[in-house]
Amino acid sequence: MAMILCVLYDDPVEGYPPAYPRDQIPEIERYPDGQTTPAPEAIDFTPGELLGSVSGELGLRKFCEQAGHELVVTSDKDGEDSEFERCLPEAEVVISQPFWPAYLTAERIATAPKLKLAITAGIGSDHVDLDAAAKAGITVAEVTYSNSLSVSEHVVMMILALVRNYIPSYQQVIAGGWNIADCVERSYDLEGMQVGTVAAGRIGSAVLRRLKPFDVGLHYTDRHRLPDEVESELGATFHESAAEMVPAMDVVTINAPLHPETEHLFDHEMLGRMKRGAYLVNTARGKICDRDAVVRALESGQLAGYAGDVWFPQPAPKDHAWRTMPYHGMTPHISGTSLSAQARYAAGTREILECYFAERPIREKYLIVEGGALAGAGAHSYSVHGTVGGGGVEEAPEE
Repeated sequence: MAMILCVLYDDPVEGYPPAYPRDQIPEIERYPDGQTTPAPEAIDFTPGELLGSVSGELGLRKFCEQAGHELVVTSDKDGEDSEFERCLPEAEVVISQPFWPAYLTAERIATAPKLKLAITAGIGSDHVDLDAAAKAGITVAEVTYSNSLSVSEHVVMMILALVRNYIPSYQQVIAGGWNIADCVERSYDLEGMQVGTVAAGRIGSAVLRRLKPFDVGLHYTDRHRLPDEVESELGATFHESAAEMVPAMDVVTINAPLHPETEHLFDHEMLGRMKRGAYLVNTARGKICDRDAVVRALESGQLAGYAGDVWFPQPAPKDHAWRTMPYHGMTPHISGTSLSAQARYAAGTREILECYFAERPIREKYLIVEGGALAGAGAHSYSVHGTVGGGGVEEAPEE
């Protein structure tokens, strides 16, 4: 019998929903690159249910208990007295999400002698110290591509919300107001603007594809250049670096990994290189941007707006400066955990568990670390010495 320790975010404030707005969600069988969606032997949930919170349990309770395993599900993940810390020494499998990360630091891994498998329900395994996991012989896996398109939709939504000044206009309605001038004094058309993405992997390239019909100029920078035919199809211009790209951009969206080269990449100097009045959207990881530099850029008018759903730390403290800075469109870390995405990453988590317990190979594209080294998607996208505790990864395109 194995202990499976699953860390999920809290249930809704008013309790687990008794009903949902929609009766079903579209069934997706393949992603745009041809990769099939998760294919477990069975699922014990209805797609479209809330699975990512504690009561949802990723739909794993029946599967785990019928196989004789102990499933512990908690949202209590921080501090020495947390349930996560108390259970970790006995856990063989740890499951966590980027939205409510249970940080598997080297110190925590050292206290977990039975730990063999760390699963990210979603994408982005930066909350695991990959170097320590490799040295300890722990397999790290995530459900590659499961919520990449979900994040790309969120990026487009945030770009439009900033450029069209949607949030203050909505707040006018809620407050009972009707001052049109107040609503439109910061509202522009996206059409004709120059939009660049820092990284053009699965998320970044999906953002480019979704923005092409808006008749904007498309740009990107990435360590893996897109194939010529893709550049031609999108009409996208490649730049060698973010520093080279940002001065001509009206909108910049960050979809990059966090590692030593990108931590605080958007600092005071980089923000100063941007066009005055540009917009910045960050759904990658909070530490790619210097918190205080972003605040100053908004206050001075260097940035016209900043939006994102990634913070450091997570959850963000109530006094985090990004909650109260001007002209922002911040959300909690929700871009990749729509009910549609949850159905895919819950199914993928079960697929990984089925393979692990049956001693079958885990799908290669799900692997981040295996056999003491980076593997699968991890070998293409991660640095084993990358930042832990607020990092992130953009899944890179296939070569």
